[in-house]
Amino acid sequence: MGDDHSSDSPTPESRAPWERPLADPSYREAQSGRPRRLPPRQPPPERTAPPERTAPPERRAQVERTEPSRHDSGRIGRRAAGGPTEALSVADLVKKVSGEEPGEPDDPDKTEIIDPIDERQPPPPGIPPRETPAAPPPPEPEPPQSTPEPEWVADSAETTAVPQVVGNPGTTRLALNKTRKRKRLRAAGRAVVALVAVVALAGTGIVWGYLRSTEGKFDQIAALDTESTDIVDAVGQTGDETYLIVGSDTRAGASGEVGAGTIDDAEGSRADTVMLVNIPADRSRVVAVSFPRDLDVERPVCEGWDNASGTYTEETFPAADGDKLNATYALGGPKCLVKVIQKMSGLKIGHFVGMDFAGFESMVNEIGGVKVCTTQPLEDGVLGTVLPQAGTQMLDGKTALNFVRARHVEAEGNGDYGRINRQQRFLSALLRGALSSQVLLNPGKLNGFINAFTRDTFVENIDTKSLVTLGRSLQNVDAGAVTFLTVPTAGTTEWGNEIPRTDDIKAIFRAIIDDEALPGEKRAEPLPSAPEPQAAPAPLSVQAVDPSSVTVQVSNASGESGLAATVADSLAAEGFQIYNVGNYTGTSGETVVRFSPGHEAEAATLASSFPGAVLESTTGLGTVVEVALGSNFSGTVQTPSPIDTPLSMSGVREGQPEDVEIPADLAVVNAGDTSCE
Repeated sequence: MGDDHSSDSPTPESRAPWERPLADPSYREAQSGRPRRLPPRQPPPERTAPPERTAPPERRAQVERTEPSRHDSGRIGRRAAGGPTEALSVADLVKKVSGEEPGEPDDPDKTEIIDPIDERQPPPPGIPPRETPAAPPPPEPEPPQSTPEPEWVADSAETTAVPQVVGNPGTTRLALNKTRKRKRLRAAGRAVVALVAVVALAGTGIVWGYLRSTEGKFDQIAALDTESTDIVDAVGQTGDETYLIVGSDTRAGASGEVGAGTIDDAEGSRADTVMLVNIPADRSRVVAVSFPRDLDVERPVCEGWDNASGTYTEETFPAADGDKLNATYALGGPKCLVKVIQKMSGLKIGHFVGMDFAGFESMVNEIGGVKVCTTQPLEDGVLGTVLPQAGTQMLDGKTALNFVRARHVEAEGNGDYGRINRQQRFLSALLRGALSSQVLLNPGKLNGFINAFTRDTFVENIDTKSLVTLGRSLQNVDAGAVTFLTVPTAGTTEWGNEIPRTDDIKAIFRAIIDDEALPGEKRAEPLPSAPEPQAAPAPLSVQAVDPSSVTVQVSNASGESGLAATVADSLAAEGFQIYNVGNYTGTSGETVVRFSPGHEAEAATLASSFPGAVLESTTGLGTVVEVALGSNFSGTVQTPSPIDTPLSMSGVREGQPEDVEIPADLAVVNAGDTSCE
């Protein structure tokens, strides 16, 4: 293959075709006027030239020859023909290749460094295009990028980037101070945020740890019977919270040390205070009903109770009539008392709280005392002078205990009711004090109050979390919506027991279950609501339901003594739930089944046990269905129709509303009343 830059006859060559133009003198002379430049990218790092090595004599002799040898490639011959040559050592050759030329800048024999040629651009003049084999299919196209200008196109000389000043050299000292101040403020802000986060996290942990620690302090006992058949309309009480609170007059332990007396004075433990607290599901009010300690009750079968150890014994006591309420507690403990109160009220008792004298006194002391107002001094025949003067005064724990215990006060007449009234007024003041900002916003007082409560109580189904949840739900309840009532009685028996007024008591608890208004109550007026749609017409037929879902009031309107009790036993044997047994207001010749709208199926199921009974729709009965036994009653209670049996509702008549008559002489105390009258 011949040399394209020489007219001589072609000679065999061992050099590649792209090396030949570099060796051609005419090509070098044409390129000698072009200024040399480095790549505009990054200059190559400096490299230390290797130590110069001298070629061997034989090699040097061959280089200095002017006549080409037979095996020469033609490069030396062309140098001899085209111009003078010089000896070139290996070190000089390395320097030439690396761009470090020891010779003069315009040396025509200097080897030029050619930048890499991009095959996508046309080659420089004088270099034939290189044929390349077919490339494989190109990969997926990438986003277009700016292609740098080919290095061989630029004609400008090599330039060096001048360092630039970073920042504003003209910043004043005031501006620098402001900048540093902003940085310090940002750092301080970050520190505050971090501190708040840490405090919040620590506070959450402290609250959780406090709840866990106080929960473990409760003394849990067995007291409740939430599946009792004495509960009236258990479904209707869903969401309600009912607490039975007992103040024990035990003389043992710390209670004896605070002046409660000794075990010799009164062995065992008695229910000195019994209070049933109901909070409806909508948390619109709180009703507390007090029971006289000497109330005459029917005691059920009860397990024995050991108050000293707080456990039940293996001894069992039979049922008995004419027992006092506090004696029932002393004999059978919390379980026996819950059964008696649950049967009398029909309320589902879901929580039990017991407290002795020591616990009461410590709670009062923890909140700094309770302010009460009396219209006269308080003198007790046993305790002596409790309050030497009338008016508003602050009571400490010891004085407060005597204030609520005194029951031999001649000026009050009936000892039990006078004492209950003082207890209710004191608890109203205690409630106002415990919920005041002086306690709620004082961590010391609040923690002390809670600790005293948990330390000196024995409970079931009570924990700190539930109490906190209940307290939050009652935040919007005004004190005027907290009402204290007392179970009414009618004289005493020959043993000194208070005789309960059964009908009035049933009326009170029916009003509580049905959420009816109570005397002295000052609930907030409900927000105006849209008018209620008209009630749908009564169905012509219904299907029989399970008798266990029907709550029945059995009333005697026949004039036959004892008929209602006999029928109630027969209905209970058929599975009906008995709400109450009593006499109807007046007499009737027909048997009537009375119900409130929405309870047609229950009424029809009950009527199927009394062939010929008349169905009467009325209001005021709530979920209770009443059967008034007339003189036409055959005396036999039939088995009710099977479940899902179609029952006719034709011939239903409209009756008069059933009004719940709350006794006018009911003793009431409202927690919002701060007067001294």
